[in-house]
Amino acid sequence: MRRIVLFASFLLGACAPGPSSEMPSRAATHEASTMPAMKSFTAPQPMPVLRSNRDIKRDFMELSFQLESGRTLPYFTRFEQPISVRVTGAPPPTLIPDLNRLIHRLRSEAGIDISQVQSGEANITIEAVSRADIRRHLPKAACFVVPNISRLSQYRAARLSRATNWSMMTKREKLAVFIPNDSSPQEVRDCLHEEVAQALGPLNDLYRLPDSVFNDDNVHAVLTGFDMLILRAYYSPSLRSGMTRAQVAARLPGILSRLNPSGESRATRYLGSTPRAWIDAIQTALGPGARPNQRREAAREAVHIAQVMGWQDHRRAFSHFALGRLSQSVDPELAQQQFLIADQYYERSPGTQLHRAYAASQLAAYSLSQGRGAEALLLINPYLAVAEKHENAALLASLMMLRAEALDMTGRVAEAQAVRLDSLGWARYGFGADWAVRAKLREVAMLSPMKGSNR
Repeated sequence: MRRIVLFASFLLGACAPGPSSEMPSRAATHEASTMPAMKSFTAPQPMPVLRSNRDIKRDFMELSFQLESGRTLPYFTRFEQPISVRVTGAPPPTLIPDLNRLIHRLRSEAGIDISQVQSGEANITIEAVSRADIRRHLPKAACFVVPNISRLSQYRAARLSRATNWSMMTKREKLAVFIPNDSSPQEVRDCLHEEVAQALGPLNDLYRLPDSVFNDDNVHAVLTGFDMLILRAYYSPSLRSGMTRAQVAARLPGILSRLNPSGESRATRYLGSTPRAWIDAIQTALGPGARPNQRREAAREAVHIAQVMGWQDHRRAFSHFALGRLSQSVDPELAQQQFLIADQYYERSPGTQLHRAYAASQLAAYSLSQGRGAEALLLINPYLAVAEKHENAALLASLMMLRAEALDMTGRVAEAQAVRLDSLGWARYGFGADWAVRAKLREVAMLSPMKGSNR
């Protein structure tokens, strides 16, 4: 029901020679820019769903009848009428275009009758407020959704009432989504996708899902093919609000057979459930509030739990990735080892190309810091298209900046300048304000042994 703030960004950061005090992924975006025009994504390219309907049924039931806290929900709930969406507050310039694209996808891919209205009451009110306002109410949240209110000012008085208690609901009629208006355009868009999806459908997140925004690892930025299938099933005519878990479970196999016929013949993977201890360790490691040594200890605990559980999937990889990310400033060799292990586990797990792109960015950064430009290029090049396909501008810009440094290092200076210039439009969307983009450029440039001492 909320997108968690990840303190440890997965994009570089501590791989530069000195720690940066700037947080470019949380940049304001309103001032005039002197940089090239901001770039944005056009046609979505969701990946097809390549998994067993038996696995999807299990995922659907856990997503729909459980909250992130683990508490169960007695009834299935959704909107039972055409859904209206209204934006209030002070939206940044990119919010409305990104919302229009999201609504188009929900209508065309999930078959949901949803549209935007300009005034009056709406089923879903998206209020654009400051990050500080959001964190005054939920300190660990980047954005969140609440039933039966329409303004953030109503939340404090209503938060302990029956009206905002998801477990007391039998249908959905009015919800509010609170989105930051002073974050990067990508952060605003990512919040839109996750919170509007939860306003419409599942309220839970599952770490075992490698191909979904319904996962608190925040790897996926926009709704995936799997997410759209879940939402299409959610609004199947065969279901209705007020159904019990048993009633939904009885109808779901037929729904999935119609919507995803190829899933009938696919082998079941049946990934085990994620224990609360691992979730707590990961959230301590990557969430706000803990000291650096506490984060590293929590990441080591996550790796230990993953080993004890015998995991061979993306969760094992994510544990190693988190430990690597948090070890970079104190033990670069250990960090590099952990990123290599993470990539090996990602390679064995289906549907993790985007995850591997994050690992590649870290491995390439280390190669650059060692003066191995050709090696960095080999790591980066396969994942530029992956980042673009998954509409992750921050990752794409970071990879392009890394590529530019690697080209410089290998003597291809003119090509490096062109790639670096081309990265700026994506960086403006991914990181926000000009100062944040320049901070990222400096951070990447400092990786090079030839430049780090001079910048």
